[in-house]
Amino acid sequence: MGLWDTVKAEVKREFVARPDDAKDAVVWKWPDSNIRMFTQLTVEADEVCVFFRDGTVRGIVAPGRVTLDTSNIPFIGRLVDAATGGNMFISELFFVTTREMPNNKFGGPIGDMRDPDTKLAIKLMVFGDFSFKVVDAAKLVVGLAGLGKSDNASFVQWFKQQTLKVIRDTSAELVVKKKWPLLDVTSGAYTEEIEAETIQKVKVHMQDYGVDIVRLGNFTISMKEEDEERLKKFSERQALTGLAADPNYARAAASEPMFGLGAGLAQGGGQGGGGAAGTAMAGAGLGMGFGMAQQMMGQQGMYQQPPPYGAPQGYPQQPPPGYPPPQGQAPAAAAVAVTMMTCPSCKKPVPAAKFCPECGGKMEADKPKCPKCQGEVAPGVKFCPNCGNAMAAAAPAAPKCPTCGKEYPAGTKFCPDDGGKVA
Repeated sequence: MGLWDTVKAEVKREFVARPDDAKDAVVWKWPDSNIRMFTQLTVEADEVCVFFRDGTVRGIVAPGRVTLDTSNIPFIGRLVDAATGGNMFISELFFVTTREMPNNKFGGPIGDMRDPDTKLAIKLMVFGDFSFKVVDAAKLVVGLAGLGKSDNASFVQWFKQQTLKVIRDTSAELVVKKKWPLLDVTSGAYTEEIEAETIQKVKVHMQDYGVDIVRLGNFTISMKEEDEERLKKFSERQALTGLAADPNYARAAASEPMFGLGAGLAQGGGQGGGGAAGTAMAGAGLGMGFGMAQQMMGQQGMYQQPPPYGAPQGYPQQPPPGYPPPQGQAPAAAAVAVTMMTCPSCKKPVPAAKFCPECGGKMEADKPKCPKCQGEVAPGVKFCPNCGNAMAAAAPAAPKCPTCGKEYPAGTKFCPDDGGKVA
């Protein structure tokens, strides 16, 4: 080493500060533990300097610039090496950042979780980032020295692993205890609950090291695409199976073809040749609809207590008049009650519907509106129930002849008897 290099090294030892390339480090250790007296120590505004020796913290220097001397820093007197004649002291100097450190990314598998709805085992993963802040530099240095993690890279890696472990354990515990469906968990429905619980538990775990988790960000719990597809298909099949077992759903499904048949007939089943073919197909559909309904009713009757006279479940529980039928005669088919209405347009009696199957007109006339508030009112009402306004204006007085006094229809201008002007 040349003379100039020796001079630079000696000058450097006279000043202790964190270098610029280490500003983003949470913990940075000064490389030399032999410190000369009267050395200039510079501590930035977002850090503190911890003096550490023999497994204990001997003192902490706050931000600022100070000369390392017993008159300025009393605890240095306990660090002075007598062999040097009081010109040096021995201590490890740790610069610890006290500002919030954001954007620390983490990620990894949570493990196989059993979905509470489908009972399928699905592997979940968690990703995100977190920010933390050192709140007790002395605890951090002691804890890291005991773990052998005194350099920044080792500390950050260890800290991320500890945080991820708590996040994995907390997420799995919440999913199991709360019995949340995994599709809801991965959709983000419970992200706030998981974040709040995770931060609370990480804080408890890290308080012995003087570190506080401030917040989590971009927190995501996910699963593989093939697992998500498998879970969705299984959930759909499970839902359909549950609907099929519901007797109300079965009856509604059986009646659906008959409702569709009525709509098809109402849209012109009798127009020309095409109409005849449509009517024939509609008749076939009607037979199929009734056949399906009877088949499903019969299947339900196998599992339910039949009525006294043997009719399928859903029919009147008491036998109709004339039952049982005479010997050798089949029982009469049960009549289906159909509500009839008179079409206001064509005046023909038709089954109840929104539109007339004969002329296509609306079956329900539009309700009259109040001339003042425009609200709908029932036909024949004289006053609006919303604003109290009269529904019909008073009829104008019939014009009279001033000479003979006779009344005439509105619009008459002259009396046909005496020719007088009607007023």
